[in-house]
Amino acid sequence: MDVSVTLWVLTIVGLAALIAVDFFIGRKPHDVSIKEAGIWTIVWIVLAGLFGLGLLVFSGGQPSGEFFAGFITEKSLSVDNLFVFVLIMAKFSVPSQYQQRVLLVGVLIALVLRAIFIAAGAAILASFAWVFYIFGAFLIYTAWKLIQEARADESDEDWEENKLLKAAEKRFGVADRYHGTKLWVEQNGKRVMTPMMVVMLAIGSTDVLFALDSIPAIYGLTQEPYIVFTANAFALMGLRQLYFLIGGLLRKLVHLSYGLSVILGFIGVKLVLHALHESGVHVPEISIPVSLGVICAVLVVTTITSLMASKKQAAAEAAQSDDEGAPKDSIEA
Repeated sequence: MDVSVTLWVLTIVGLAALIAVDFFIGRKPHDVSIKEAGIWTIVWIVLAGLFGLGLLVFSGGQPSGEFFAGFITEKSLSVDNLFVFVLIMAKFSVPSQYQQRVLLVGVLIALVLRAIFIAAGAAILASFAWVFYIFGAFLIYTAWKLIQEARADESDEDWEENKLLKAAEKRFGVADRYHGTKLWVEQNGKRVMTPMMVVMLAIGSTDVLFALDSIPAIYGLTQEPYIVFTANAFALMGLRQLYFLIGGLLRKLVHLSYGLSVILGFIGVKLVLHALHESGVHVPEISIPVSLGVICAVLVVTTITSLMASKKQAAAEAAQSDDEGAPKDSIEA
């Protein structure tokens, strides 16, 4: 796919305009309703779909298929990241009316950081083809680690601040309370960060860790930096609305980690096969239609089994609660 500088500029300007509109609409702190979150989630998905169809019309089926596969993969990984965002919001006791602003700026920081990672990844892959082996092995390792974490039920652990965030807090200091949406305030004659600034940095910097598996994963589906960037951008920009839309459903997606581990492992194997093929070894390569089919199938099965397991667990807890309450009721009678 031949992407001109003009197309790159137009794409970045278009995405910046969409972010500006999103920021303008959410500029006033407020509690985001399910209706508002649902409408904007649909808007972002429709925009991503239209972009993919545009690739189909002007560039053909291959780039379009790569975009949709990358977008669905990145969106799935982003949903898993929402678990961590929930923990961060709870850790810093972010008032509900400020959460949408935190997510908007945090996602913007994440988008800039991912653009840097994407550019670096493209340069490395263009110079060193053997990096595909490393990316593939890393994804397979990450898939195994996800399974281990899911079996150990580590998702309930508290979120811990990273070293960069602790260093920033120590260097600049943090105000004792929120001051609206302000990021810096004067306190005791010293300019310090507000908790709002800290939580934005927390979400933005935490995304660096998320990028360590998401960027290699999408490079396993396409080696075109333009598609990698746009798929990440559309997946991230709708993340804020998705947070409010499915916040209550996150706990019900109990098998999501297993599904993501299958997807990452599958893409890891695809990368290794591609690396072997590039090295002259005659091995079969996995096509984009097959990749897209596997990713969608895994997500559908994971969602169905998660909801079934959650429903079964809720019924078991309700039955246990009734059994525990029965002796007490009979004593009172």
